[in-house]
Amino acid sequence: MDYQHLLTEYRKLWNNRQLEESNLLNSEETLKEAIRRELLDENSHPRVRKGKYEKFYTASKRLLASSLKDSDKTSLLEIYVEIMENL
Repeated sequence: MDYQHLLTEYRKLWNNRQLEESNLLNSEETLKEAIRRELLDENSHPRVRKGKYEKFYTASKRLLASSLKDSDKTSLLEIYVEIMENL
């Protein structure tokens, strides 16, 4: 899987979200950490956070409604499912 490409595509879904790769994280780790944070709603204030199942549903809808190529959507959705199974 080309994680650098998928990270670039993921960034297209979130125009204003900063996802900087550090020396400690590679593209795969950066992408998976961003998705994990999204599913746990860590980018929101604690009082307005949603559950991981609701976040998975809304993230899936957003991904499927995007203009990304179907192959990229499928690859990203596979990563979402993988991370969701480990939460």
